[in-house]
Amino acid sequence: MLAQTRTNYERGMGKTLRERLAILADAAKYDASCASSGTTRRTSKDGGLGSTQQSGICHAYAPDGRCISLLKILLTNFCIFDCAYCINRSSSNVERTRFTAEEVVWLTLEFYRRNYIEGLFLSSGIIRSPDYTMEQLVRVARDLRQGHGFKGYIHLKTIPEASPALIEEAGLFADRLSINIELPTDTGIAEFAPQKQPAQIRRAMGGVRLRMEAAKEPTLQTKRRQKFAPGGQSTQMIVGADGASDATILGTSSRLYSGYGLRRVYYSAFSPIPDASALLPVLKPPLLREHRLYQADWLYRFYGFSIDEITAAQPDGMLSLDLDPKLAWALAHREMFPVDVNTAPREMLLRVPGLGTRGVASVLAARRHQALTLEDLARMRVSLRKVKPFLCARGWSPLQLSDRVDLHALFAPEPEQMSLF
Repeated sequence: MLAQTRTNYERGMGKTLRERLAILADAAKYDASCASSGTTRRTSKDGGLGSTQQSGICHAYAPDGRCISLLKILLTNFCIFDCAYCINRSSSNVERTRFTAEEVVWLTLEFYRRNYIEGLFLSSGIIRSPDYTMEQLVRVARDLRQGHGFKGYIHLKTIPEASPALIEEAGLFADRLSINIELPTDTGIAEFAPQKQPAQIRRAMGGVRLRMEAAKEPTLQTKRRQKFAPGGQSTQMIVGADGASDATILGTSSRLYSGYGLRRVYYSAFSPIPDASALLPVLKPPLLREHRLYQADWLYRFYGFSIDEITAAQPDGMLSLDLDPKLAWALAHREMFPVDVNTAPREMLLRVPGLGTRGVASVLAARRHQALTLEDLARMRVSLRKVKPFLCARGWSPLQLSDRVDLHALFAPEPEQMSLF
């Protein structure tokens, strides 16, 4: 077995750099957790190479409309773990290869100089041991920062089984760290990824949170705050690989947000992979399910909804695929509508379908000066089609929702439209 592994390794390293880049960039596509929202602003004007913006990298859009991208690759797709849902698991019959740390540094700098990227997202299969792999990831980030003065965004996928000292060192050079929990329940992890330890994953997340909190405090010697993963930490959960309901998934997310201070939980709809394990389902879940989970996640984090409120509408704990969760909640609580846009508190306005956080802020600012009409809301770019059944405004009072029998037809989504709310 060892001889076969060594042979595969030699074959992988025998490929050209272009061939290895194609393989390892494709292998990284299954990782969704790569946004840089919240990182500190750095610029090459301060000395060094590159820059980063607070608005986000990896298929994100800056406030001025620019699409910002990063080099998203694996260090290697060799792996000693055998997680059933992973295309790079040890028993998978995929083409294997790897980069050296120096090659990843060179690729990042050359891609940046050609204006292809503004940062790096680096993950890896586990080779030799978790500590050895984590050392290679840290080596890349350290060399970019200290050896080349790279100021761009760096996101490292950390390995929870690695030494806490290595994870701490990673946070000194990376803008964001992420530790994937993979599945929402310990039972699911035990079934699909028996070599992973949920308790160890949570300990690693807790260690990162404690280190980030400590970095926010000014030091006694300099009175200046240290920098440690300024973009926070994130994680990813696979949706549909096991039998977990949406209520279970969102319950796990809420505990991660409150317990470990995560910046984001990413949801990735399970997609059948080549040479799939017999443990996995044959069919992938609807992509709309992933979208509904993101909507529900947004309601929990920014709109004041509890997880129980979001998921109570469906007895099986699954979010409706026909209606977004905010609208589903409103229709289940018709007695609370319509609300007066000129007098309702912020907390209630946030529960009105069609009103987002920016729309509510605009309403609260404008109604201090005058009573608002529907025309005023339209000028704020509020969708009147969505809000009219739920709001009273000057000159407008809709029917009570309980008087309408065709509500589902009224709020049916427009063709080829999938908005957040």
